[in-house]
Amino acid sequence: MTARTAFTRDLYDAVIVGGGHNGLVAAAYLARAGRSVLVLERLGHTGGAAVSTRPFDGLDARLSRYSYLVSLLPRKIVDDLGLAFAVRTRTISSYTPTRRDGRPGGLLVGGGDDRTAASFRRLTGSDREFTAWREFYDTTRRVAERVFPTLTEPLPAAGALRERIGDEAAWRMLFEEPIGVAVEDRFADDLVRGVVLTDALIGTFADAHDPSLAQNRCFLYHVIGRGTGDWDVPVGGMGALTDALADAARAAGAEIVTGHEATAVRADGAEAEVDYTTGEGSGTVAARHVLVNASPQALAELLGDPAPEPAEGAQLKVNMLLTRLPRLRDTAVDPREAFAGTFHIAEGYDALATAYSEAAGGTLPTAPPSEIYCHSLTDPSILGSGLAERGYQTLTLFGLHTPARLFADDNDKARELLLAATLAQLEAHLDEPLADCLATDAQGRPCIEAKTPLDLERDLRLPGGNIFHRALAFPYDDGSTGRWGVETSRANVLLCGAGAVRGGGVSGIPGHNAAMAVLGR
Repeated sequence: MTARTAFTRDLYDAVIVGGGHNGLVAAAYLARAGRSVLVLERLGHTGGAAVSTRPFDGLDARLSRYSYLVSLLPRKIVDDLGLAFAVRTRTISSYTPTRRDGRPGGLLVGGGDDRTAASFRRLTGSDREFTAWREFYDTTRRVAERVFPTLTEPLPAAGALRERIGDEAAWRMLFEEPIGVAVEDRFADDLVRGVVLTDALIGTFADAHDPSLAQNRCFLYHVIGRGTGDWDVPVGGMGALTDALADAARAAGAEIVTGHEATAVRADGAEAEVDYTTGEGSGTVAARHVLVNASPQALAELLGDPAPEPAEGAQLKVNMLLTRLPRLRDTAVDPREAFAGTFHIAEGYDALATAYSEAAGGTLPTAPPSEIYCHSLTDPSILGSGLAERGYQTLTLFGLHTPARLFADDNDKARELLLAATLAQLEAHLDEPLADCLATDAQGRPCIEAKTPLDLERDLRLPGGNIFHRALAFPYDDGSTGRWGVETSRANVLLCGAGAVRGGGVSGIPGHNAAMAVLGR
């Protein structure tokens, strides 16, 4: 049966497959340039993984459900598209609880250099680690200032990027040697080493010394954002960004239709056709260019090409709503400060290595490492119906070293076991049970949900549950793609999702770059 549609034309300059944030960025840029644009989104809403939802029945708490913080979104995109979107800086960068000599303590980073230095001194007994910390992150910040602007430019050659960085030691540390070498050379304290390493392991299953340098690529993207490495809170939740992008695209003239799933793309380099299905039937729409805001595996399926092997995802995502923040065993820090930044759990350097070794051997980590963010401390606007006034807070937890293979036999059972073990690691640093702080929904159920890599693969079509669509690439031309890092085997089909070179994270960069490729800029 042929689907009846509300399309305004039979031929578009660009058809964009997928209404996630990158597809919406591309749509807005192209429509603002006067091109006719159609976005086909299979779900009943736009936004992809960058959405806000109310996951707990009867409670008006709008959580950023899958992606939490913003760093890689260039200000250029916000300004170019006139987005009604803002972020807020977190007052604290991170807090990492520990227990030494039988006493609870922790490392607090933020609140000024003097306060951070004092926290390092209490933890380690000297100023050595803080001095090394400041020098290390001064180096990454200088690299960020030089690399981040290139992400919205044509791909540089490796040599050109190396010259632009202008620091051979920094290039070697980030691009050539496993990041574990730099961590071990510069820092002596196990906890400090672990805090540094965590940025190399977000959604990336690798050892500190993995020869593939997957951990280096992950680390690089986590320290170059906005040219500073800062990670900020999206005001109104992540859905505020994608809502603003959809508004900007529509205002520029782009057509966005939901409930339309693309099933095939045929392209000869000059013209293309996109087949789609809806709840009412199927149809075909013609285009001069097709931009695919989906994974490389989905792109291959649409084109009828052999699909690449999926890159395995390795994270646990947990959303919680609390009636109040829990008390900490470390009474020297206010929970409102400890949870305002990134709260590291079981992320000492040796603990991370042990968790990786256990998972690589096929078992769930005994002490699963994770980190927590409290969005509502920085942006209480995501809480409605008086929840903020009553002290409610959101918590989002991101677990490391939990590859998809560990859930293959029994996803539900493995999820339950992993969640229990992860929360036990958190509770080791709390002065009260977490269960006493959890809100309950309209049905009396605790407000907590967990997503494994297999859950993300099912819900969001992330191959292998990989949040980056595939292994991250260094942000230079390695000969595998074209001028913008979005080109495919068909000249008029572009990959504008996270699997593009310089993709991954909530950035809009692949969408921007695919639009620039279409416009010939």
